Amino acid sequence: MLTLADSFKNGVTSSPIRRIMEMASPANLVNMGLDPNDVISFAGGWVNHQAPEELRQEYIAIAQDADLFHKTGAYSPSDGSPELKKALVDFNAQLFGAKSKEENIIIGANSTQLAYSLFKVLLNPNDKIALLDPAYANYPEQIEMGVNCETVHFPVFDAEKWTFAEDEEKLAAEFGLFMEREKPKLVLFSSPDNPTGKMLPDLFVKKMLETALKYDCYVTIDFAYNTFIYGKEQPEYFTYSAEDYPNLIKLYSNSKWCRGLGRRLGWLEATENIVESLKVVQQSVVLCPDTIHQMTLTNYINNGLKDGSLKDYIKRINDDYQSASEFLCYCIEKYLSSRYTVPEGGLYSVVDVGMDGDKFVADILKKTGVVFVPGSGFGASLKNGIRISFGPLVYDKAKIEEGFQRVAKVYTRKS
Repeated sequence: MLTLADSFKNGVTSSPIRRIMEMASPANLVNMGLDPNDVISFAGGWVNHQAPEELRQEYIAIAQDADLFHKTGAYSPSDGSPELKKALVDFNAQLFGAKSKEENIIIGANSTQLAYSLFKVLLNPNDKIALLDPAYANYPEQIEMGVNCETVHFPVFDAEKWTFAEDEEKLAAEFGLFMEREKPKLVLFSSPDNPTGKMLPDLFVKKMLETALKYDCYVTIDFAYNTFIYGKEQPEYFTYSAEDYPNLIKLYSNSKWCRGLGRRLGWLEATENIVESLKVVQQSVVLCPDTIHQMTLTNYINNGLKDGSLKDYIKRINDDYQSASEFLCYCIEKYLSSRYTVPEGGLYSVVDVGMDGDKFVADILKKTGVVFVPGSGFGASLKNGIRISFGPLVYDKAKIEEGFQRVAKVYTRKS
């Protein structure tokens, strides 16, 4: 039987997400005496809304046109098609007010590949990369497999108050001391954040960029969830460009907003010298991004921006996830704990369960058939926490509540 203590298998590192997915595999669930069809999972980091119908129609149109379909079998430029770059500039400008430029964009197979390639371009084994505490659990694996440089952590989460640190000036001052002491080559974080669902405040990010620039340090912001924002205004740093901060790198994906999880495509914005260096690496890693996805997304974005359907689609989907987020918080408060993060965006909340999160997750799965992800893999600050995802259950609030009702039968709610 698999346990959460299984860390390495055949040389592959095991993140908490990978471990819990292995533990919750159908075969292991049967060994635990559970029915896989009866399991309720809050572990998955994926969205479950329908992709835009207009996007599906663009795929159909290409598939039905013999000449267009023939063109999808050709190589695109290694850094992506000029047509999609232009469409992405317009997309970011109209939806987010961002000041992108085509020459600052490189399109890749996906954001995971682009991050890996970025590590190859920017980092040497003797360099340091700074992650926040907490941070996306897959970053360390990517870093280890990419360059295996030293990873240092800057804490932004107050485990006593169970929220992001609130004093921006103090946090900025602490970051200045951190930079002076550690001198990392790259800082990497996501916004909205995975796992907390929070967003770093504008003043701190601005000062982070300014401070990092003094130390010749790059700052990469992962915008995988940038179309999912709840109950507050979009942060100003969503609009920043390489012209504003030459050390800023912005990482994007089509995985979440249009549910392109399996239709892999991503893009990155940075200064031209970084884009050119990434282009060289990309020629060795993927050669070029997928042509059919680029053609289809180009057509969909251009048409959707023109008739307004793209903006309407993103707002409708955002509203659906905000509703699911609010219901999740209701269930957490009622059945589990009063100490949790209220998502400002993304798909997640982290909850203080008052005990070691790894033990909690293993025990709850065995007793109830409900799956969570332990917080420890995201950072030391979440040792007594779990990450809860509402993405896969966005349209099944009854299933969300049923999961928490099961847990409440074996766990006393933490006040």
